[in-house]
Order: sequence, then structure tokens, then C-alpha cells
Amino acid sequence: MKFTAAQIAGILEGEVVGNPEAEVFKLSKIEEGTEGSLTFLANPKYINYIYSTQASVTIVNKTFEPEQEITTTLIKVEDAYKSFSKLLEYYNQVKLMKSGIEQPSVISEGVTYGSDLYLGSFCYVGKNVTIGNNVKIYPNSFIGDNVTIGDNCVFFAGVRIYSETVIGNRCTIHSGTIIGSDGFGFAPQEDGTYVKVPQIGNVIIEDDVEIGACTTVDRATLGSTIIRKGVKLDNHIQVAHNVEIGENTVIAAQTGIAGTTKIGKNCLIGGQVGFAGHLVIGDGVKIQAQSGIGKNLEAGEVVQGSPAFNYGDFAKSFVHFRNLPKIVTDIEELKNKIK
Repeated sequence: MKFTAAQIAGILEGEVVGNPEAEVFKLSKIEEGTEGSLTFLANPKYINYIYSTQASVTIVNKTFEPEQEITTTLIKVEDAYKSFSKLLEYYNQVKLMKSGIEQPSVISEGVTYGSDLYLGSFCYVGKNVTIGNNVKIYPNSFIGDNVTIGDNCVFFAGVRIYSETVIGNRCTIHSGTIIGSDGFGFAPQEDGTYVKVPQIGNVIIEDDVEIGACTTVDRATLGSTIIRKGVKLDNHIQVAHNVEIGENTVIAAQTGIAGTTKIGKNCLIGGQVGFAGHLVIGDGVKIQAQSGIGKNLEAGEVVQGSPAFNYGDFAKSFVHFRNLPKIVTDIEELKNKIK
């Protein structure tokens, strides 16, 4: 799909300096620009590239004035970085603008769906599923019985949504993610074996949640596992049964959250963090990567380590960790002098 500089300027409310009919059909970095590409200049470190780029159109700040001859057509805006981000979002919407039901696919009895549904080939939709407007479900996805999906959701290829799951509006779930699989519940027996505890709860995902690829969110044993509105989960995260994650909390990849832990809102959690079960994590907590959380955390705490403790104390202690061999040598020398 091709766009002219004038069309792009209209979307961004910008001013064209150069050829308004210059056409672009791809995006590029400014240093890698070629004919037919659109790029942007926001960082002053890259200003030299605007004089050599072969990109057909470049988005720049209104304050930019070239000091040498340029060949690229400029679109001047208030904030080049924000405008380029807006354009990426627009491009993504156009790219994902699909509708219709591809075959082969299965839609079971009792299913209702709104306008502009896209259902890719080899999808299965179970009984009594409710799907809102403008939902995109890409090929090889599974939607179990009695699932509810709100408006403007996107499920990429290979997503699995188990039965009874409730998903709000404007949610994005990436490929390979599984929502609603059984919680990890087994009762030990006297003979050393284990009996599976039935997991009869569900998963509730509120509005504006995005979940990365190959993440798993387990159904509750009883009640619900809940992902509150605005939560962002990275790839390869494990959310166990009956966990609750508060509004607008962001969690990086490879984090594991054991059962029944409650995480507050507006928390920032780094990659490879491990949570023990039945914990309460307050609002606004920040946890550095690779930390192990074995106790409750108060609102606003910043922690690191395994087991995790105050981040400032950890940073000071780490200086001593690195110097530990020298400290031991010094202690041995002092002991010898005392003797």
C-alpha cells in the first residue's frame, strides 16, 4: 500500500516541505533509508544522516532547518518521535484490517458475534461463545465453550482460550499464549502419590490488557484468576491459579507468579522474578530483574536480590560482595597481627 507525503501530513497534521506527491510504501531507519521509504529524525545525534538518506519522506520537528541540500521530502510536525509512533500505530491498524470467516473453521452452536469479525482458517469456536465487534482471531486459534470476548480484541495465531474465560475490550493476546489452563493443584496422599484437585474456576481479563507470546494464565481452583485493566504482560510469563494482578502493572519476561499471590496496581516487575504463593504485593512496588520474592511487600517498596531486600541496601551490599575476597584476606592479616 502506497501513501503520498500529502496524505501522511494530513494524518499527522503536519506541513510538507518538498514534493507533496512523493510516494512511500515502507518504513526505515534514517541511516538505512531507500527510495520509497518513510523515516523520521528526532535524535540530534542522527542529524547528519538527513543529508545522505535516500528515504523519499522524512518526518522532522518544526524547528528543523536544513543547513545543506537535501533530497528527501520533509513533513514538519510538533514532535517527530510521537508523530512517527502515531504513524506506526496507524500502519499496524491498516495491516490488521481483516474481516470475514475463512475456511476451514468451526463455529459451534450458540455462538454470537458482532460486526467485522475476522476468524482465520483452522480456528475452533466452542459452544455459547460471545464475541464483540471488530474482533480479529488469527489462524489455528482455539476458543473454548462459554467464553466471552469484548470489542476490538486481537488474538494472534495459535492462541488458546479455555472455557469460561472472560476477556474485556481492546485486549491483545500474542501467539502461543494459553489462557485458562488448569491451576497446579495436587493433593499428597499417604502412600506418596498425588491426586489432582479439580480446577473449576476461570480467568477474568479486564479492558486494555496486552499479553505477550507463550505466556500462560491458569484458571482458578475456585473463583477467578484476575488480570485487571491496563496490565501489560511480556512473553513467557507464568500466572498461577487465583493470582490477581492490579491495574496498569507491567511485568517483564520469564517471571513466575505462584498461586493466590495478589499484586497491586502500577507495579513494575523486571524479568525472571519469582514470586512465592499467597503473597500480597502493595501498589507501586518496583522489583529488579531476577529477584526472588518470598514475603509480602508494602506499597512503594523497591527491592532486589534473592531473597529480595531493599534496593538501596542491595546496591551498597553488592560493593562488598565484589570485594569479599580482599575483605577476607584483610581479616586474616589482622588476625595474624593480633596473634
